[in-house]
Amino acid sequence: RIMLKNKTLFTISILASMMALSACQPKQTEPKEDPVPKQTTVEPEILKLTGDSEKLALVLPECDGNNCPEISIERLSSNQAFIDELIDQQILKQLNQIIDISPKLLKADQQAASTADPKDIQVGDQATAAKPLATVETAKQKLEKQVTPYLVTFLALDKELKALSANHQISLMIKPKILNANLPLATVVLNSSSYLGGAHGSSSQRYYNFDLKQQKQVELNDLLAPNQKADLEKKAHEVFKTWVLESKLANSVEEYEQAWKFTLSDNFYLSKQGLILQYGEYEIGPYVVGLPRLTIPYDQLQGILKKEYLPQAEVKDQAVAASAATVNKAKP
Repeated sequence: RIMLKNKTLFTISILASMMALSACQPKQTEPKEDPVPKQTTVEPEILKLTGDSEKLALVLPECDGNNCPEISIERLSSNQAFIDELIDQQILKQLNQIIDISPKLLKADQQAASTADPKDIQVGDQATAAKPLATVETAKQKLEKQVTPYLVTFLALDKELKALSANHQISLMIKPKILNANLPLATVVLNSSSYLGGAHGSSSQRYYNFDLKQQKQVELNDLLAPNQKADLEKKAHEVFKTWVLESKLANSVEEYEQAWKFTLSDNFYLSKQGLILQYGEYEIGPYVVGLPRLTIPYDQLQGILKKEYLPQAEVKDQAVAASAATVNKAKP
């Protein structure tokens, strides 16, 4: 009996130990399915013209009083180098139209680079490697050098006027600004104004349009559907006639055009209202009208402008109208 009792106790203790061990084991969890990765849609990158204007450092002589000369020239510094370069060239072109620069000064400026010692001149990668980083000429510094002859002439004119006892304060301002940042076209406007003595000052407003995807400037002819230049000119002429009459510039358009003939401007930009045609001083009117602009609404430009340059709403309306015309034509 004692042995049977001991065997029973031994068996019970082994069972108890096994139960204790099984209780300590971590419970097996059901295998989890791998999560299905979410499909992420990559949005197409939208090219956008971003940046601001930066003022050129132009040194003026010390001057006290109310008739000191004022000059302010700014350039565009954007994320599109090809646009910045084009605008820099247009700034120089504007300066050339405003200031009658001495050919000697311009020639001296162009020859300045050739005065360097030939021994110091290196070619290609050697020149780049030899130049310390601090002396690499930036686009801003390059333009400042190119502007210098115009600044010299501007200050010489100021001295000349003061020598004549003329109480004039001459001034000159050129400044670019991003008007449209992306689709359908990126647009930069270059504003300028100047007063160099005389009866009154002068101003201009020029627009430059760009296709960022193709990295090129877009002209007015590039906007037009095939063989539509004449139709655009007719539309613009009608807007011109309305402008003449509403502005009360003459008793009739015929009378007005004896002095100021209508012409189609190539200075344009695409606004929310329509195609803007910008004119300069004395182009289609006397000085008193300033810088006239004609706006041709988009609903008048269907079939004249390419579809990609029309607002999407206009394109849809055009498609709906064409579809309705097809349905009506099919009816007996």
